[in-house]
Amino acid sequence: MFPFKTRRTLKRHREELLRLPEDVVELILERLPERQQLIHMSRGGPDVLFVSTNVYDDDGRLVKRVNDLDARRFAFGSSTAYTVHVPTNWGGTSVCHSNCDGLLCLYSIYNPSVCVVMNPATRWRRTFPLSNIQNLLLHRLNKDTPTPKLGFGKDKLTGTYKPVFLTNSSGFGLDNVTTCEVFDFTTQLWRYVHPASPFTTNPHTDPVYLDGSLYWLTDCEEEPKVLSFDLHTETFHVICDAPFAHVLDPWSVTICILDNRLCVSKKHWPTQDIWSFQYSNKTWTKICSIDLTQTFSWLGEPEWSLEPIAILDNHKLLLQGRDYRGAIFILDLLTNSYHLLVKPSYSPISVCYSQSLFSV
Repeated sequence: MFPFKTRRTLKRHREELLRLPEDVVELILERLPERQQLIHMSRGGPDVLFVSTNVYDDDGRLVKRVNDLDARRFAFGSSTAYTVHVPTNWGGTSVCHSNCDGLLCLYSIYNPSVCVVMNPATRWRRTFPLSNIQNLLLHRLNKDTPTPKLGFGKDKLTGTYKPVFLTNSSGFGLDNVTTCEVFDFTTQLWRYVHPASPFTTNPHTDPVYLDGSLYWLTDCEEEPKVLSFDLHTETFHVICDAPFAHVLDPWSVTICILDNRLCVSKKHWPTQDIWSFQYSNKTWTKICSIDLTQTFSWLGEPEWSLEPIAILDNHKLLLQGRDYRGAIFILDLLTNSYHLLVKPSYSPISVCYSQSLFSV
């Protein structure tokens, strides 16, 4: 499908070279010692990935290439940012916010060919089919149904990776409050989890992964809650109320992981506050307040809250606008200064953070 096999000739010796197919390269990389695999990708610190998609048609011709970051590499002290281009034949590809162990999970709501778990360091990948909810959504393309967000994480006791869909059932005409499906890579099948969450979730925020569990914000308008899903027991729990109430605009809040801590954020122009959850006493601590007027020239007055990605070198907060073609920038928490990294010119870029690009 993709033009992985090409020929070129060295002028000096007139020697014809054959580029190996990608699956063969992956097998070679999987057999290399770990040190050799990491030599081009890891520098000993955390890594940031700018993920874009190269879209091909059915004949393998390149239709669209995102090239804003082709020649760029950013360094954030001990951290390095890399650009990862993912070949696909579908433009509507999403990247899970809940990545773990250096793995990326990409998916399309409508196309199973781009539902894939991949290692960007080795290009190893495994695909998985559409879930039952995704198949239902295919028949409701003209309906006002929010598209579900995929979660991805690891059962810490068994080491099993699990894609998870948690969906509000009302948009599909189902009787239960929510519907939960977990994909089993052993059987290559999706299965339902019973009981699912007793609370509907905010359909405009992505689930995040931390320490063996996935987390969502509920869409309770008066008192939003933080919902967890233990990937080993496959049970739901409400762990706390959010540190804000009366969320009239579901786009104004988000949930994220910063410094291995569960965090939530709420935008109320002209500021956006971020809180960190303290597990020891089940309380929230405000860690910073973003002055949105400082980013107005890059984002305008954003409809969505900004997406916190990571805290780098203890004081550099990496952020991205969640609106289409959102700018990527850094807030220095020590100097309270803002620095634009890139503003994609014509296509969105997903930003992911990992302690290492190589899975262990």
